[in-house]
Amino acid sequence: MSDEILAEVRGHTGFITLNRPKALNALSLPMVRALTRILLDWREHAAVRAVAVRGMGKSTAGEPGANPFGAFCAGGDIRFFHQAVLAGNPELEDFFTEEYRLNHLIHTYPKPYVAFMDGIVMGGGMGLCQGPALAAPAGRVGSAPGKPSAGQGGVIRLVTERTKMAMPETGIGLFPDVGGGYFLSRCPGRVGEYLALTGAVIGGAEAVAVGLADGLVQSAALPALWDGLAERGGADADEITAWVAAKFVAASAIPVWAGDEFGEIFALPDAARIVQALEACASPAARDAAVLLRKRSPLMLQVALEQVRRARGMGLADDLRMERGLVRRCFHLRPGTASETVEGIRALAVDKDHSPKWSPSRIEDVTPSMVAPFFESPWPAQAHPLAELR
Repeated sequence: MSDEILAEVRGHTGFITLNRPKALNALSLPMVRALTRILLDWREHAAVRAVAVRGMGKSTAGEPGANPFGAFCAGGDIRFFHQAVLAGNPELEDFFTEEYRLNHLIHTYPKPYVAFMDGIVMGGGMGLCQGPALAAPAGRVGSAPGKPSAGQGGVIRLVTERTKMAMPETGIGLFPDVGGGYFLSRCPGRVGEYLALTGAVIGGAEAVAVGLADGLVQSAALPALWDGLAERGGADADEITAWVAAKFVAASAIPVWAGDEFGEIFALPDAARIVQALEACASPAARDAAVLLRKRSPLMLQVALEQVRRARGMGLADDLRMERGLVRRCFHLRPGTASETVEGIRALAVDKDHSPKWSPSRIEDVTPSMVAPFFESPWPAQAHPLAELR
């Protein structure tokens, strides 16, 4: 399909490799389109009974016999976002519409989908991994989401000791999109609010503990798992799940930010009170979180908080429609360099001064009237670009 997306069918399994290692497999519009075409083709292809996806590792790219794992996907190509909005490039709109359709396709895919979430799994990379879990939870906090019926689709989300997972969008003045409102809000307690606001990077075992992954495997075991799926792709979903789950290793204890103290704080009604409560807390972890939040866009902290809480009562399709409106507002509500998102990308990835000039600059100065326009759809319901999603 593309040098950046490698696809092959072996046995009864379709194998996809994201092959843009120098960019940590960050998603471009051609990559989104290639992934969509492949998955739609395999969805109708009776000989393909399961799908596996991985990312090519940067350090091993091009080395004969190297392990082609180590970096799943760092998200969307934010430099493209910055260039496109300043140039008025209509492909920016196409990117988000088509990416969100791809996210919905993965969530609703009718065949087992095994995600090898090794190395960096952030932002748009999370959108390629999340869906109804096929595998039994291994050490998860709280209740697990419902398991699909035998023989139906679902995702098996594998993480390793090298996994670095995050929804870091508030760091660039954005919000956790690609269905982030939906899957973060399904984490236990107020973990979703914590991860959405802080953009904290978590390890594989922590991801299992909070329901964002199904099992931890050793990175050294990945090649054998990958190749073994070619032999087992003809099995039903339960057989594939049992074979993969047999490779899981023990995960760690509940992280401190998933505990009751953080839960009470992140249940507070607005971002300003959350930050103030963290600053007043004796826990070093809480104070560290407060320092991190003070560096984020104050406006987008409140937008992200509202997003996760609204999404908790939504289905996936409605959440994606809400997020599509949000992302348009992020780039166009305040045009060009007045956008929080454009400013955040400039500071992080373009000028790299890491000194974004947020407006307003203090979380205490964010008002409901600043947040409300983000949740007003730019389109009537029948004209929404994702109106067809169910």
